[in-house]
Amino acid sequence: MSDDAKYDWLNVNKAVESSATDLHSIAFNSIDVNAGTSLCAAEGTMAANTFLFDTIPRCTGEIFNIFNTTVITFTMCVLIFTIIMLSQFITVIWTERKLIARLMDRRGATTSFRSLWVGENGVTAGKWWTLLPFGLGAPVGWVVNSLNRVAGNKSTKATVNRVNNRSWHGVWYLFPGFFQGLGDGMKFLTKEHMVPTKADKLIYELAPFLIISSTVAILGFLPFGSGIYAANPEMSVLFAFAIFGIAPLGVFFAGWSSNNKYSLLGGIRSAAQLTAYEIPLLITILSVCVLSGSLNIIEIIDFQYGSGVWNFFLVPLGALLFLITMIAEVERIPFDMPEAEAELVEGWWTEYGGMRWGLLFASEYLRCYAACILMAHFFFGGYHAPFANLIGGFGIIGDAYLAIPGIIWVLLKAWFFFAIFVWVRAAFPRIRTDQILELGWKYLLPLSLINLAFAFVLRLYVFDGNTWGPGSGIIIPAAITVISLILFVILSIDEDPDWDGSRMTHTKTMTPAGTHAVGED
Repeated sequence: MSDDAKYDWLNVNKAVESSATDLHSIAFNSIDVNAGTSLCAAEGTMAANTFLFDTIPRCTGEIFNIFNTTVITFTMCVLIFTIIMLSQFITVIWTERKLIARLMDRRGATTSFRSLWVGENGVTAGKWWTLLPFGLGAPVGWVVNSLNRVAGNKSTKATVNRVNNRSWHGVWYLFPGFFQGLGDGMKFLTKEHMVPTKADKLIYELAPFLIISSTVAILGFLPFGSGIYAANPEMSVLFAFAIFGIAPLGVFFAGWSSNNKYSLLGGIRSAAQLTAYEIPLLITILSVCVLSGSLNIIEIIDFQYGSGVWNFFLVPLGALLFLITMIAEVERIPFDMPEAEAELVEGWWTEYGGMRWGLLFASEYLRCYAACILMAHFFFGGYHAPFANLIGGFGIIGDAYLAIPGIIWVLLKAWFFFAIFVWVRAAFPRIRTDQILELGWKYLLPLSLINLAFAFVLRLYVFDGNTWGPGSGIIIPAAITVISLILFVILSIDEDPDWDGSRMTHTKTMTPAGTHAVGED
């Protein structure tokens, strides 16, 4: 077992690069031989990278290199996008519907395929399978009857028989509520797209694609392992958040171009909110880059492994700031005033329907999921296992522990933080726009600057090039963590007995509405 921080036996990038190089070398050299071109410009032969061939031409042509690199990058982009979409729609969206329901003390979505055989509220379509042609009715009927016997309304549980509807209990292996998401997606696909009569049609159509494309582009910079990533530029953090900052423009354009007062209010609120939280977010990320000495996401992850300490234990304030600002950036409760369906219908995307609304909804979840993955990368070791340096030294057990692919740890950490996002949604009420802006400008911005200054001190005066100070680099991070927990508890339970419930910036009057004259108070 290698001790290299980049160790991961599941090196998809290497497999794709080796296969593509072999196939393209043979293909380009064949074209050169038959067409008299110099696309490959072969200079002898070399051992093949895969079992597909024994030897391959050593291609040095510029066109070959460009084509080969493009295909490899495109293939990895498709693979990363597939991983994110599958892990999001299979787990994240369904998990939120069920988890938020449990947190809010209800069952949540329960509709599933069982509607096909037991119907809803006891109403069924009868023996519909007998109408199928070509003798298909018999096997389909057997399947339906078997499912009805296993997961129908009749049950050994008295609570199920009493209401004669298993929907409220479900059968776990049929994933109650999961297929409702698929049904919603099919509904979006079939809905008609209508543009408001007085909307700015060009901007109206362009805005969703600006939001969606910028969201999808971020995914290319997210590694799922030391050998599973699409793009790895030297300054990937800078590129990723430059792209992340494009979406607010699309949000404002969508609200303005709809020619709807609710959409415009939502767009203005969104622009103000995202501006207020983008700055402390970027300053917090800068503190992570200062600690790690790099603007590259993979290097930041590997630095945490190499130093033996996650960034969370060095700058817990930074982790808290990142969590809060990211919740605000993706406009989730309690920072969802730009949408605020209770008062703005659906905020800046009120006038969108059909698949455009569905894609905007999906892009919001993608941004949320990307935020959870970045939280894992920046503060919790990314694709490296928890306590890898400690547990990895326990012989066979340590080897087996380190052999778990990095993609597993990335997904587990991301799902954990997504559960926190859902918990926050259930625990906190929506706050007003002025309170959102006040929190961002008056509190988070100064705290992010303090966090950045602390990161500079740690990097310049504590880090010795290998560890974070004495005691194998454990003492100082442990002290920081303990002090931070104590301060968090104290600040959480502290309450001024003389506080009347108002804030410094509140202006209020006790005069009944309609009788108050401006300037009299």
